[in-house]
Amino acid sequence: MTGRAGRVVVGVSGSLASLAALRRGLAEARATGRPLLAVMAWEPPEGEALYRARPESSWAGLWAEDAARRLDRALDDAFGGLPPKVRIERRVLRGTPGTVLCAVASDAADLLLVGAARSSRSSMGVHRRPVQRAVLAGAVCDLVIVGGPRLLPREARLLRRCRRRDVRLTARREHG
Repeated sequence: MTGRAGRVVVGVSGSLASLAALRRGLAEARATGRPLLAVMAWEPPEGEALYRARPESSWAGLWAEDAARRLDRALDDAFGGLPPKVRIERRVLRGTPGTVLCAVASDAADLLLVGAARSSRSSMGVHRRPVQRAVLAGAVCDLVIVGGPRLLPREARLLRRCRRRDVRLTARREHG
């Protein structure tokens, strides 16, 4: 341990499970007085190997900007704006999510949170996806895997198709 208080590091993808992890991370940051560090990892859509064969820095810049927008949108979706009295830092880093999260949460005093989709098919109710496997194998700090909401298959399909505009229209009809 380096003697510092550590940070609450949350892996963000924009999924419902990562939004749940952000909310849990906020609660941990408030309870401990530590800063919340929201991390969005990104890779070229076709993968690093193909990108290295034909690198184009302008495309990489666009992908990084897109990842930053997705991180901002996820923070807005999770909190409805930046919450008061908690220092929130954002990081958008290139690399595989599991590797990036383990590199960022590299101090034993850190707390790392990642979201995981729930499923009735898995023994613990949580799918073990590549990010969860990577952080379970590589994290040097405390790790919390936060389960996302339980959804029926039909609900999940509806939410995947839903856009922010649809929610606003529905809210107006219900309240106005």
